[in-house]
Amino acid sequence: MTSKGPDDGQNSSSRLRVRCPSTETTTRVLPMQLRIGDRLTDETGKYEIIGRPYTTNAGKDVHVRVRRVDNAEVTMIRTYAAHERISVKRG
Repeated sequence: MTSKGPDDGQNSSSRLRVRCPSTETTTRVLPMQLRIGDRLTDETGKYEIIGRPYTTNAGKDVHVRVRRVDNAEVTMIRTYAAHERISVKRG
């Protein structure tokens, strides 16, 4: 006769853990890794990337076209230093 442990014969490796994936995940990326559709938030509001990033000044500055999420008519070109990371939400 064998006795079962406190977990009734199931070891911890056979248990499945279910994770609920979030629809949007926040990641920190370099400006050249921005994608069309990424969303970013700063002190002036929420923006969505609508154009591919491009560099100037020998690759030290990165420019990207964005639009406001709450007002789609407002578009602008944002400039970032190429070495700084930006928090974005990808859906």
